[in-house]
Amino acid sequence: MRRNDEMKLGLFLAQAGYNEGAWRDPSVPANGGVDIDHYARLVAIAEQAAFHFVFLPDSPSVVEKDHASIARVSRNDGFEPITLLSALSARTQYIGLVATATTTYHEPYHLARMFASLDHLSRGRAAWNIVTSGNKFEAPNFGAKELPDHDVRYDRAREFVQVVKGLWDSWEDDAFTRDKESGIFADTSKLHLLNHRGDYFSVRGPLNVARPAQGYPVLVQAGASDAGIRFGAELAEVVFTAEPSLENGRRYYATLKEKARALGREDDQVAVMPGIVPIVGTTTQEAHEKLQKLESYTHIDVQIDTADRWLGAVTDLRSMNLDSLVPESLPQTNLIQSRQKVLLDLAVRQKFTWRQLISLVSSCRGHLMVLGTPDEIANKMVDFFDQRAADGFNVIPAMVPSGLKDFVDLVVPELRRRGKFRSRYFGQTLRENLGLKRPFNQFMHASVSSHPSSDNFGARE
Repeated sequence: MRRNDEMKLGLFLAQAGYNEGAWRDPSVPANGGVDIDHYARLVAIAEQAAFHFVFLPDSPSVVEKDHASIARVSRNDGFEPITLLSALSARTQYIGLVATATTTYHEPYHLARMFASLDHLSRGRAAWNIVTSGNKFEAPNFGAKELPDHDVRYDRAREFVQVVKGLWDSWEDDAFTRDKESGIFADTSKLHLLNHRGDYFSVRGPLNVARPAQGYPVLVQAGASDAGIRFGAELAEVVFTAEPSLENGRRYYATLKEKARALGREDDQVAVMPGIVPIVGTTTQEAHEKLQKLESYTHIDVQIDTADRWLGAVTDLRSMNLDSLVPESLPQTNLIQSRQKVLLDLAVRQKFTWRQLISLVSSCRGHLMVLGTPDEIANKMVDFFDQRAADGFNVIPAMVPSGLKDFVDLVVPELRRRGKFRSRYFGQTLRENLGLKRPFNQFMHASVSSHPSSDNFGARE
C-alpha cells in the first residue's frame, strides 16, 4: 500500500457500540446483535463514506466471569463473524469484510475453506483477523482447562497461517477449466498437495474450493507484545493497535516497519491502524456530556469486570481501594499482554486511581479516545498520521448508529477537506483498495515430481 497523503479507515462493527452501556440508549436497537438489517444499515453508512473495510471482533465464549456482569452486557447475543459477513457480502459492493477467527481453537482446513468461500462470495473483499485466544473462558469450551502459554499460542498461530496459505494455493488460478465439450472440469496438473507435517498440524490437502479471488484474503493481526510484533512483521498486511500515546505510537510504528523490512517486506505492504474512539460534539463540552451520558448507563459491576479482563485477570479489583493509585506494575498475564502494558503505562503517566482507570477501560479499553469537535478529532488523527504513528485508523464508535453517523457526517468531510481521506473506491477487491499486492501461488514453480497427478486420490465422497 503506497503511503500517500490519504489514510485508511475501517469500521469496528459492534452491535450497540464500544461503550459497555450503549445498548441502553433509546436510539440503539436492543436486539441489534441478531438483526441483520441493523448490521446492513451500519455497513451501508460506512460504504457510502468509502471506508476501506468493516471489522468484526469475536471471542468463542462468554467473556464475563459472573452473572452480575453477564446480566448487564449486550455482546452475548450476536452473530458469528464469518456467517454475518457472508450475509453482508450480498448487501454490499465495495467495502472490505474483516472477520476475526482464532488459531487456538480452530483447525487450519476449516478456516482456509471458510475464508476462501467468503472471498468468492464477496468477489474479493474478505480479510482474516488472525488472533490467538486471549480469554480464559474459551479453553473449557474446547475440552481444555487453561489457555496454552502465550508464546506457544503464537508459535501455533504461525504454523497455522502457513498451513492455511498452503491450502489456499491448492489450485492454481486457472485450474478449473470447466470444459463441457471435453468433459474436463479441472486441470489436475495445476492441483497441488500440501502434505504438511509440523509441530502442531498434519494436513494433507488439497482444499476443495478454488483459490481465493484475491489469492489470499487480506491478513490482519493485532498484537503489541514481543511475540505479537514478530508475528505481525512476518505475516500481517494490516496491523491493528491500541495506543493512546503519540510518542508510543510512533515507536511501535517504527519498530514494526523495521522488523518487516528486515524480513524482506516493503513498508507499504504493512499498514498500521490504531483504534480510535471518537466522541463528536458541536463543542468539546457537548462531547464530554455525551460520554457522561453513556457512562451513566454502565453499572459498576460491568466496569470492574471489563477492567479486570483487559488488565489480564491478575488482580481482584473488587477488593481494591478504588481511590488508591494504580501501581507501576502487575503480575504478567498469560492473556492479552500488550493491552495490559498499554493500560498500565497510561495509568502511570496520568497518575490514575483505580476508579479512573476502571472508568476509562469501560469507555475505550486503552484505544485512543478523542472527545471534541470535528476539527479537534481530525487534528488528532492527522497528527498521528503525519507523524508516522498510523497509516490509518480502525474507527470504533462508542454508540451506533448515532456515533457512526456523527463521524461520517462531520469528521470525514473535515478529513477530505484536508486531503487526508478519499471520496470513492478505486478498486473492486479489498487488496486493490488497500494497494496490496496479490500473492503468487507458492506451488507455481514446483517440479513435475511434486505434482499430485501421480497421487492416488481415490473416490471418497
